[in-house]
Amino acid sequence: MNEPLSYQMRSPLGQGAGQSYPVLLCMHGMGSDERSILSVMDGMESASYVFGIRGHLLQPPGFAYFTIEGYGKPHRHSFDEAVARLCATIHDIVNKYPIDPNRVFLAGFSQGAILAMTLGLLLGSRIRGLAALSGYVPGFVTDDYSPQSLHGMSAFIAHGTADPVFPVQWADRNADVFRSGGADVTQCVHDHGHYVSEETRTDLIRWYEIQVGKAGEH
Repeated sequence: MNEPLSYQMRSPLGQGAGQSYPVLLCMHGMGSDERSILSVMDGMESASYVFGIRGHLLQPPGFAYFTIEGYGKPHRHSFDEAVARLCATIHDIVNKYPIDPNRVFLAGFSQGAILAMTLGLLLGSRIRGLAALSGYVPGFVTDDYSPQSLHGMSAFIAHGTADPVFPVQWADRNADVFRSGGADVTQCVHDHGHYVSEETRTDLIRWYEIQVGKAGEH
């Protein structure tokens, strides 16, 4: 069953009656949880809802969204289930809270980045922007998932030059996938391993503030 996943929410500061707000939906890496990805997004709730979505599979010391055969090779059935449950979660959140449907953003690290990019390709114009921190796009996603037009979408693709898990060259492939679909791509590469550096976090916050402002002008 495609039941929504559990999540932790941060509400925008100074909410007003009758107003709608942007939302940033965040996904963590394998073996982590929603608290870790929310810590990366500290400060973004000043004018937005921010949700940390927990994977439904136990992966000590935390959780995961899907299982893998090896790095770069998700188990297809597990991956498809994760995508379906995340789509249900997004639908549930957007309809439950006072969220502007034109300002829906996704973000994720590692396994969360893989899913953020997949959901962006699958949902197209329903997503205003996404931030993928150290991930990749599985080949079967572009082959089998019927990617939508990405015109009007912004994508922030970040990676570490010393990432020992996913090679930095994969970031170029990610960027090419989104550019070819019509998205406006910002690439962010810093000298670090498989984690979110403070430099990347600073660039991410700046990118998000700009994108939320642009979306609010339409």
